[in-house]
Amino acid sequence: MLNELQKKIINLKKEKNAIILAHNYQKGEIQEIADFIGDSLELCIKASEIVESDLVIFCGVDFMAETAAILNPDKKIIIPDLESECPMAHMLPASEVIKAKKQHPDAAVVLYVNTLAEAKAEADILCTSSNALKVVESLPQEKILFGPDNNLACYVKKNTDKNIIPIPDNGYCYVHKMFNVADLMFLKEKYPDSDILAHPECDPEVQDYADYILSTGGMMSHVANSPKKTFIIGTEIDLITRLRRENPDKRILPAYADAICENMKLHTLEKVLKSIETEEYVVTVPEEIAQKSKKAIERMISVSS
Repeated sequence: MLNELQKKIINLKKEKNAIILAHNYQKGEIQEIADFIGDSLELCIKASEIVESDLVIFCGVDFMAETAAILNPDKKIIIPDLESECPMAHMLPASEVIKAKKQHPDAAVVLYVNTLAEAKAEADILCTSSNALKVVESLPQEKILFGPDNNLACYVKKNTDKNIIPIPDNGYCYVHKMFNVADLMFLKEKYPDSDILAHPECDPEVQDYADYILSTGGMMSHVANSPKKTFIIGTEIDLITRLRRENPDKRILPAYADAICENMKLHTLEKVLKSIETEEYVVTVPEEIAQKSKKAIERMISVSS
């Protein structure tokens, strides 16, 4: 049942021909009013397909809204809260990528989509947690500069013969660093027939203990299609909100109940409503950076299709 504020947003959205894109880590009340919910790759692809609206309200962190703006230069991309930033994306400025390229001129540059536009502009191709290995394997180079998430780099390194060089050497997602093997062992003992699903941003020992290593989109698909009834989820808490809503017949448990991305949670219904009313805050990317970034994004989408 939608509340009055949600109904007001939906009505105003129709009046202004606006659409709302929301990441899986948004609060349930925002997921409920979104036109599309997804992980980084799904949102990238959806952003590139937008045709029905000139106004896009993007409920995600800064790098995601930038990506939507790069793919849709003729549309107005709005982020409800300018402070909704991804700390990991800010760990890899363009200057660090340029420095690494000079040190390894024979390497291809694969950057996680969780980077700012200025860094994306220095990449050969982007990746997400769901397609990172596929992207790396698609390249002819044997040496790969990979950033900014060290745990995702570790996951790729375990599954390829290529030389993966992490940049920077300490990039991480603070939410996925919260998970530990002791909690998983306790839950597995309590629910022995469960599947443990861990995100590749989790530490290597957590990945090793998990039954499956999956992106958030991969987790959605696995839970929906698996004959299992119990799942322990090692990612941000509001993916569980969505999983429970879409799989009411299954038991969905958090691997750690306080795994909360505070940056994602800065978006609220009140801010979403205001963003549609005022059409603020507009996300823009300088033309030169946007053009260079777009090539890397489109290469990723091409490999993923």
